[in-house]
Amino acid sequence: MLTLDTRVPAVLLRIDRNPFHHGTLGAVRSLGRAGVEVHVAASDSAGSPVRRSRYLHQTHPPPPPGASLQEISSVLRRISHRVARPSVLIPMDDAGALAIGRLQKELAESYLLPDQASGLAERVADKATLAQVCASAGIPHPVTLLPESPAQAAAAVRRLGLPVVAKWSRPWLVPAGTDLRSTVLVRSATEAQELYRRSEEAGSRLLLQAFLPDGPGRDWFVHGYVDRTGAVRGGGSGRKHRSWPRGAGLTAVGEWTPDPGLRAGVERLVDTLGYRGIFDLDFRVDAATGEHCLLDFNPRPGAQFRLFADGADLDVVRAQHLDMTYRPLPAAAVLSGRAFVVENYSPLAALRVLMTAGPASTASQRRELAWHAQDDMAPARAMWVLWCRHVTRRLLGRLRRTVRPTGPPGEEVRVRMVRQAGAPDGSGRAEAARIDDERASSC
Repeated sequence: MLTLDTRVPAVLLRIDRNPFHHGTLGAVRSLGRAGVEVHVAASDSAGSPVRRSRYLHQTHPPPPPGASLQEISSVLRRISHRVARPSVLIPMDDAGALAIGRLQKELAESYLLPDQASGLAERVADKATLAQVCASAGIPHPVTLLPESPAQAAAAVRRLGLPVVAKWSRPWLVPAGTDLRSTVLVRSATEAQELYRRSEEAGSRLLLQAFLPDGPGRDWFVHGYVDRTGAVRGGGSGRKHRSWPRGAGLTAVGEWTPDPGLRAGVERLVDTLGYRGIFDLDFRVDAATGEHCLLDFNPRPGAQFRLFADGADLDVVRAQHLDMTYRPLPAAAVLSGRAFVVENYSPLAALRVLMTAGPASTASQRRELAWHAQDDMAPARAMWVLWCRHVTRRLLGRLRRTVRPTGPPGEEVRVRMVRQAGAPDGSGRAEAARIDDERASSC
């Protein structure tokens, strides 16, 4: 049984708006069950089901989406003053992770943080530099091109072949209130050119990447925590059985599937970088080569991190708390085949889990649901109320969009691009907020 230092609180920071971020609830429960006082600063904390958890000690006003570094620093200093003790600080999204990385020296007096090299979190999260990072560590990565003009964007599409994955190199800079998405699938050179012309609006460079088709057994993820000695602790490798949206989204159903070769490559990568702290990596198998190609490096916990709660109930957030408080981390106790299901994204799979659940002592080692927990039922009830409202809004929005859109020249292309990305075609702030609700972080 793990023994965490319950004298040391934990603060969870999430800047991006997403009331359905089950990873935040997972972290609250994981640390709270171990007796740690858990504080949350999240943009949706007032209406989020996480607020109903019995393991949440207190919520705090968060920095707003798009907040400056100084605003984020002020919020974290204010929380530290209220908590009145040094705390383990864990970012739950990329925006928070990058801000903490930049503010590390400033926050060192108030928070316990992994000793991360300055700028490293931003380097691995930036899609433009990820290809270089992979090359330096010998990690396969899809062919990625960075056009410098609309003409080069069209040429890149011809070289890569259709369809092409288009990404903004720094997705955390994509402004709210627009129809821009962090990643879209484009099906013509014209669409790629239109996206390139919006680079200034997006706040970062456009990348065009070779498309690797999805398929059974092709989507993988690896989570872990790199301790102060550089050893990878906790976490493991897993396969996505279902994702939401299908084929390109967060993990709706995942299974712990040990792959020693994949884990060895990840250990080589983090060692090459000198990385410290929690990481969440996304891979897709290239059907032509059989190689696991790295798609994303997220310098924070993935939303499904509780999949890798091992036989000692060690997960990556507990690993960070133990390491930051100089407590011993136990040897890995792998639970191969353990499953994780997100009920609102895969309700039938969740229903099967609930119907076949056995004694609590063994069921918790076989599987975990994102929202439902026998010792903490209120968040699941609140989630279903909120989710039904969300789905109703989506259905009404689709009915309204059955009317063919009209607008100035070029508007039809823009609408088609957004629809192919799976996003609503409204441009108001309310619609943008709904898009943010669905955005996953490896999720």
